[in-house]
Amino acid sequence: MRVLSLCPSNTELMAFLGQTSLLAGVDDFSDWPREIDSLPRLGPDLSINLDLVEKLNPDLVLASLSVPGMEKNVEGLRARGIPHLVLNPQSLKDIEHDLIRTAEALGMPETGQKAALDYRRRLEAASRKKSQSGHRPTLYWEWWPKPVFTPGKGNWLTELSNAAGARNVFEDKESASIQTDWEDVLNRQPDFICLAWVGVRRQKINPALIRKRPGWSDLEAVKKGRIFILEEELYCRPSPRLLDGLEKLSSLLDETAY
Repeated sequence: MRVLSLCPSNTELMAFLGQTSLLAGVDDFSDWPREIDSLPRLGPDLSINLDLVEKLNPDLVLASLSVPGMEKNVEGLRARGIPHLVLNPQSLKDIEHDLIRTAEALGMPETGQKAALDYRRRLEAASRKKSQSGHRPTLYWEWWPKPVFTPGKGNWLTELSNAAGARNVFEDKESASIQTDWEDVLNRQPDFICLAWVGVRRQKINPALIRKRPGWSDLEAVKKGRIFILEEELYCRPSPRLLDGLEKLSSLLDETAY
């Protein structure tokens, strides 16, 4: 089969299934695994080159509504009669289901069942390790600093926080994504600050800027250096790589004095 992926999370899903060799093209932002480096690039996820997609004559195109604005690409695929599968993972359970759905679409249901089982066992093992912990520290997740965007209850990072033995400080908000401000965060007094800016490499984030926000120098998390600069690719994409992010976060919380 010839498979095209229109966003990084779908590319990573194919890798978790062990089917990277089936990929014949990926979007511009897909950057893992390294085997995809030589593949044709289809454009940024919100402006996919559908002419190139059609020219590559795929057996299946993997789209995802977890990327806001992807609807335009899906409509284009439908209009051109290009075979496609639309995923929309919003939770850790959704990712498990998408492993099964994608493998079924590839004609290899047993592969999907095995990958889903491996995924579930790894998630359960990480969660079980933390289930006996006492106090659960609060985490403030920052997707973007200005305006401030942070995940709410309906996002996988709230689940991931719980699995790591912590709590998302914005879990009281039902939405998956929340626009707020620095004063609101300050009032919630998070125990840890987790910065994972969408589309920004962690090396580009300067934690010193956090201390310059009004009032933030008084936060215990800031005074005690409990600021994590995290890889957006391990936390901001709804793919099985969130398990890598979970395991890393758990280790960081264990190693950081609280």
